Amino acid sequence: MSAINLTEATFEETINSEGILLIDWWAEWCGPCKQFAPIFESAAEKHQDITFAKIDTEAEQNLAGAVGITSIPTLMAFRDGILLYAQPGALPAEALDQIIEQVQALDMDKVRAEVAAEETQAEG
Repeated sequence: MSAINLTEATFEETINSEGILLIDWWAEWCGPCKQFAPIFESAAEKHQDITFAKIDTEAEQNLAGAVGITSIPTLMAFRDGILLYAQPGALPAEALDQIIEQVQALDMDKVRAEVAAEETQAEG
């Protein structure tokens, strides 16, 4: 399954879905984005149980600005609506595989408890 294209209209619903979501923020003029694209597509073919999405920062400038994208390519990883990873830079295939493995291995009950504790601490 190849990567889906996300837009401002589909972003919120998609990131709040169950399961793992990887997003590649890119632009047509970006050399490193073009180098990373086949690595991302290959991972999408290999991991059918994960949603892979791409967001064109030129077409979605408002969304990129709202999310704070300042450098591309940027990779974001969500699981069950929780942002777990967000870093700019083109990754080699091995590094992308490691991120996927780490996200898959997480105990999401523990992660949700940590997020809730941080929110409680921020409110207090």
